[in-house]
Amino acid sequence: MKDSRKENYERLIHIQKAILEIESFTHNVSKNDFLNDQLLSSAVLFQFSVIGEAVIHIETSLLEKYEYPWYRVRAFRNLISHEYFQIRLEAVWDIVVNDLPKLKEEIEAILKNEF
Repeated sequence: MKDSRKENYERLIHIQKAILEIESFTHNVSKNDFLNDQLLSSAVLFQFSVIGEAVIHIETSLLEKYEYPWYRVRAFRNLISHEYFQIRLEAVWDIVVNDLPKLKEEIEAILKNEF
């Protein structure tokens, strides 16, 4: 029988690890460096794909307890996986700088409050 609580926890840990990877990859990196480093941008996009895939598999009832635009995380994963030719690295950098810290806070709050 499927243990949804355990699976939710494991997915949240995957998200947390992916966020830490993105932070590590982009630490002390300028926007220009990011835009011109294909290996770096590919690594960051992969981690965002991991985050989005994990969010897809976390129970909606758990995520709905926290006011965060989860649909944007799912949509970004879909963009990376299916519409990759439309990705603008400038927008990815903006997500890293402006949105990722808030997502990190939300994931940490869920882990603290729910597990």
